[in-house]
Amino acid sequence: MLKGSIVALITPFKDNILDEDVYSKLIKYHIENGTKGVVPGGTTGESPTLSNEEHKKIIEIAVKECNGKIPVIAGTGSNSTFEAIQLSKFAEKAGSDALLIVTPYYNKPTQEGLYQHYKKINDNVGIPIIIYNIPSRSVIDLSVETMAKLYELKNIIGVKDATGDLNRVDEQLKLMGKQFIQLTGNDDNALEFNKRGGVGAISVTANIAAKLCSDFQNACIDDFNKAEILDKILQPVHTSMFIESNPSPVKYAGSLLGMCKPDVRLPLVQVTENSKNKISEALKVAKIL
Repeated sequence: MLKGSIVALITPFKDNILDEDVYSKLIKYHIENGTKGVVPGGTTGESPTLSNEEHKKIIEIAVKECNGKIPVIAGTGSNSTFEAIQLSKFAEKAGSDALLIVTPYYNKPTQEGLYQHYKKINDNVGIPIIIYNIPSRSVIDLSVETMAKLYELKNIIGVKDATGDLNRVDEQLKLMGKQFIQLTGNDDNALEFNKRGGVGAISVTANIAAKLCSDFQNACIDDFNKAEILDKILQPVHTSMFIESNPSPVKYAGSLLGMCKPDVRLPLVQVTENSKNKISEALKVAKIL
């Protein structure tokens, strides 16, 4: 089962070109520090500005570097069902363990349209699918009822819930049971999310605090007192990672730690000096920097 601290991997650039060597090093860092899975090509990986070739390349690198040690959950969503199917089939053939598929953005489909979108992808692949529900970015919200209907399909196994509504955990648990995998997409609510029945997070913060995030998620299983202590340490870091549009803050944090360059692709820009100071301070307080 997919659980624990799963990282929404950044995509490192050098002179606006994919830095394959750094990407490989980042994955090794996660394997060594207890991360339970990697997501290449998600929001934090700047998927909207990756070329199709680059998107495929980072999936291939992730599969090669993970080499069965931890799962690769390839981000293969699109607002075009056809494109999502094509990329999902590629990810499956490349050796990905599962798919993370965001709700179609911009088109504003109905609940029936959402159902048919995911069903069509489900019918064209043979590996597990995690639904990524993030209304703040995609405009539409996949309802709990539609989620339950999708869970009846052979490959739909869970959700990355970035609604910010903790009541969703209760509602989805009630309708679909404990076997339905619930992962939060919001680092800041991970403690309460897990208390209510979630089993982990697809994390931004884990990019620069892999061991701390892994220790926190492990503690949520058997030592909630420790989990609460670690959560208090992590909260200021979580806040700083979203001080501006993701992934600009986490890439700047990564640059402070010598992990990557702070470069992002337009229309994203690097964080302001004021934000840089706040990010640096948060890392120092958490003893990451």
